[in-house]
Amino acid sequence: MRGPVRITHEFVEFIPSELSEDTLYISIPYATCSHLCFCGCGQRVVTPLSPTDWRLTFDGVAISLDPSVGNWSFDCQSHYWIQRNRVKWSTRWSREQIEANRARARQDKERFYRDQSGLEREPPAAASPSGHRRGKSWLRKLLARFRQGAGQ
Repeated sequence: MRGPVRITHEFVEFIPSELSEDTLYISIPYATCSHLCFCGCGQRVVTPLSPTDWRLTFDGVAISLDPSVGNWSFDCQSHYWIQRNRVKWSTRWSREQIEANRARARQDKERFYRDQSGLEREPPAAASPSGHRRGKSWLRKLLARFRQGAGQ
């Protein structure tokens, strides 16, 4: 069940139809990654890259994917992190944990795309009648102090 500890990565335009074991294929033009499940079961794993799916980090040498990869639909139900070209195994999740994670992911996607479209957008943080937000950022506080000092 515990597949490779170290993997390689390959940047491609199109994900190949035949995948090599121990390799993460990355298509930047199509914002997707794919690999054979690192547990060794042979299932093809697809991880779309997007603000609501996975994020890829490439430091010029190694790649990392975030969040973890949970193959909940596969018989193996493997769960692992890909960090700096290494597979780090995570704990198995219960059915309840899997369902809660799926529900949260759906809600996060709905909220993100609703906010992007501008539909049903919640108003900005409570504003005062003058239009200024309550709760000043550190920059606003600094500017306010500067203005106070300049006015004296």
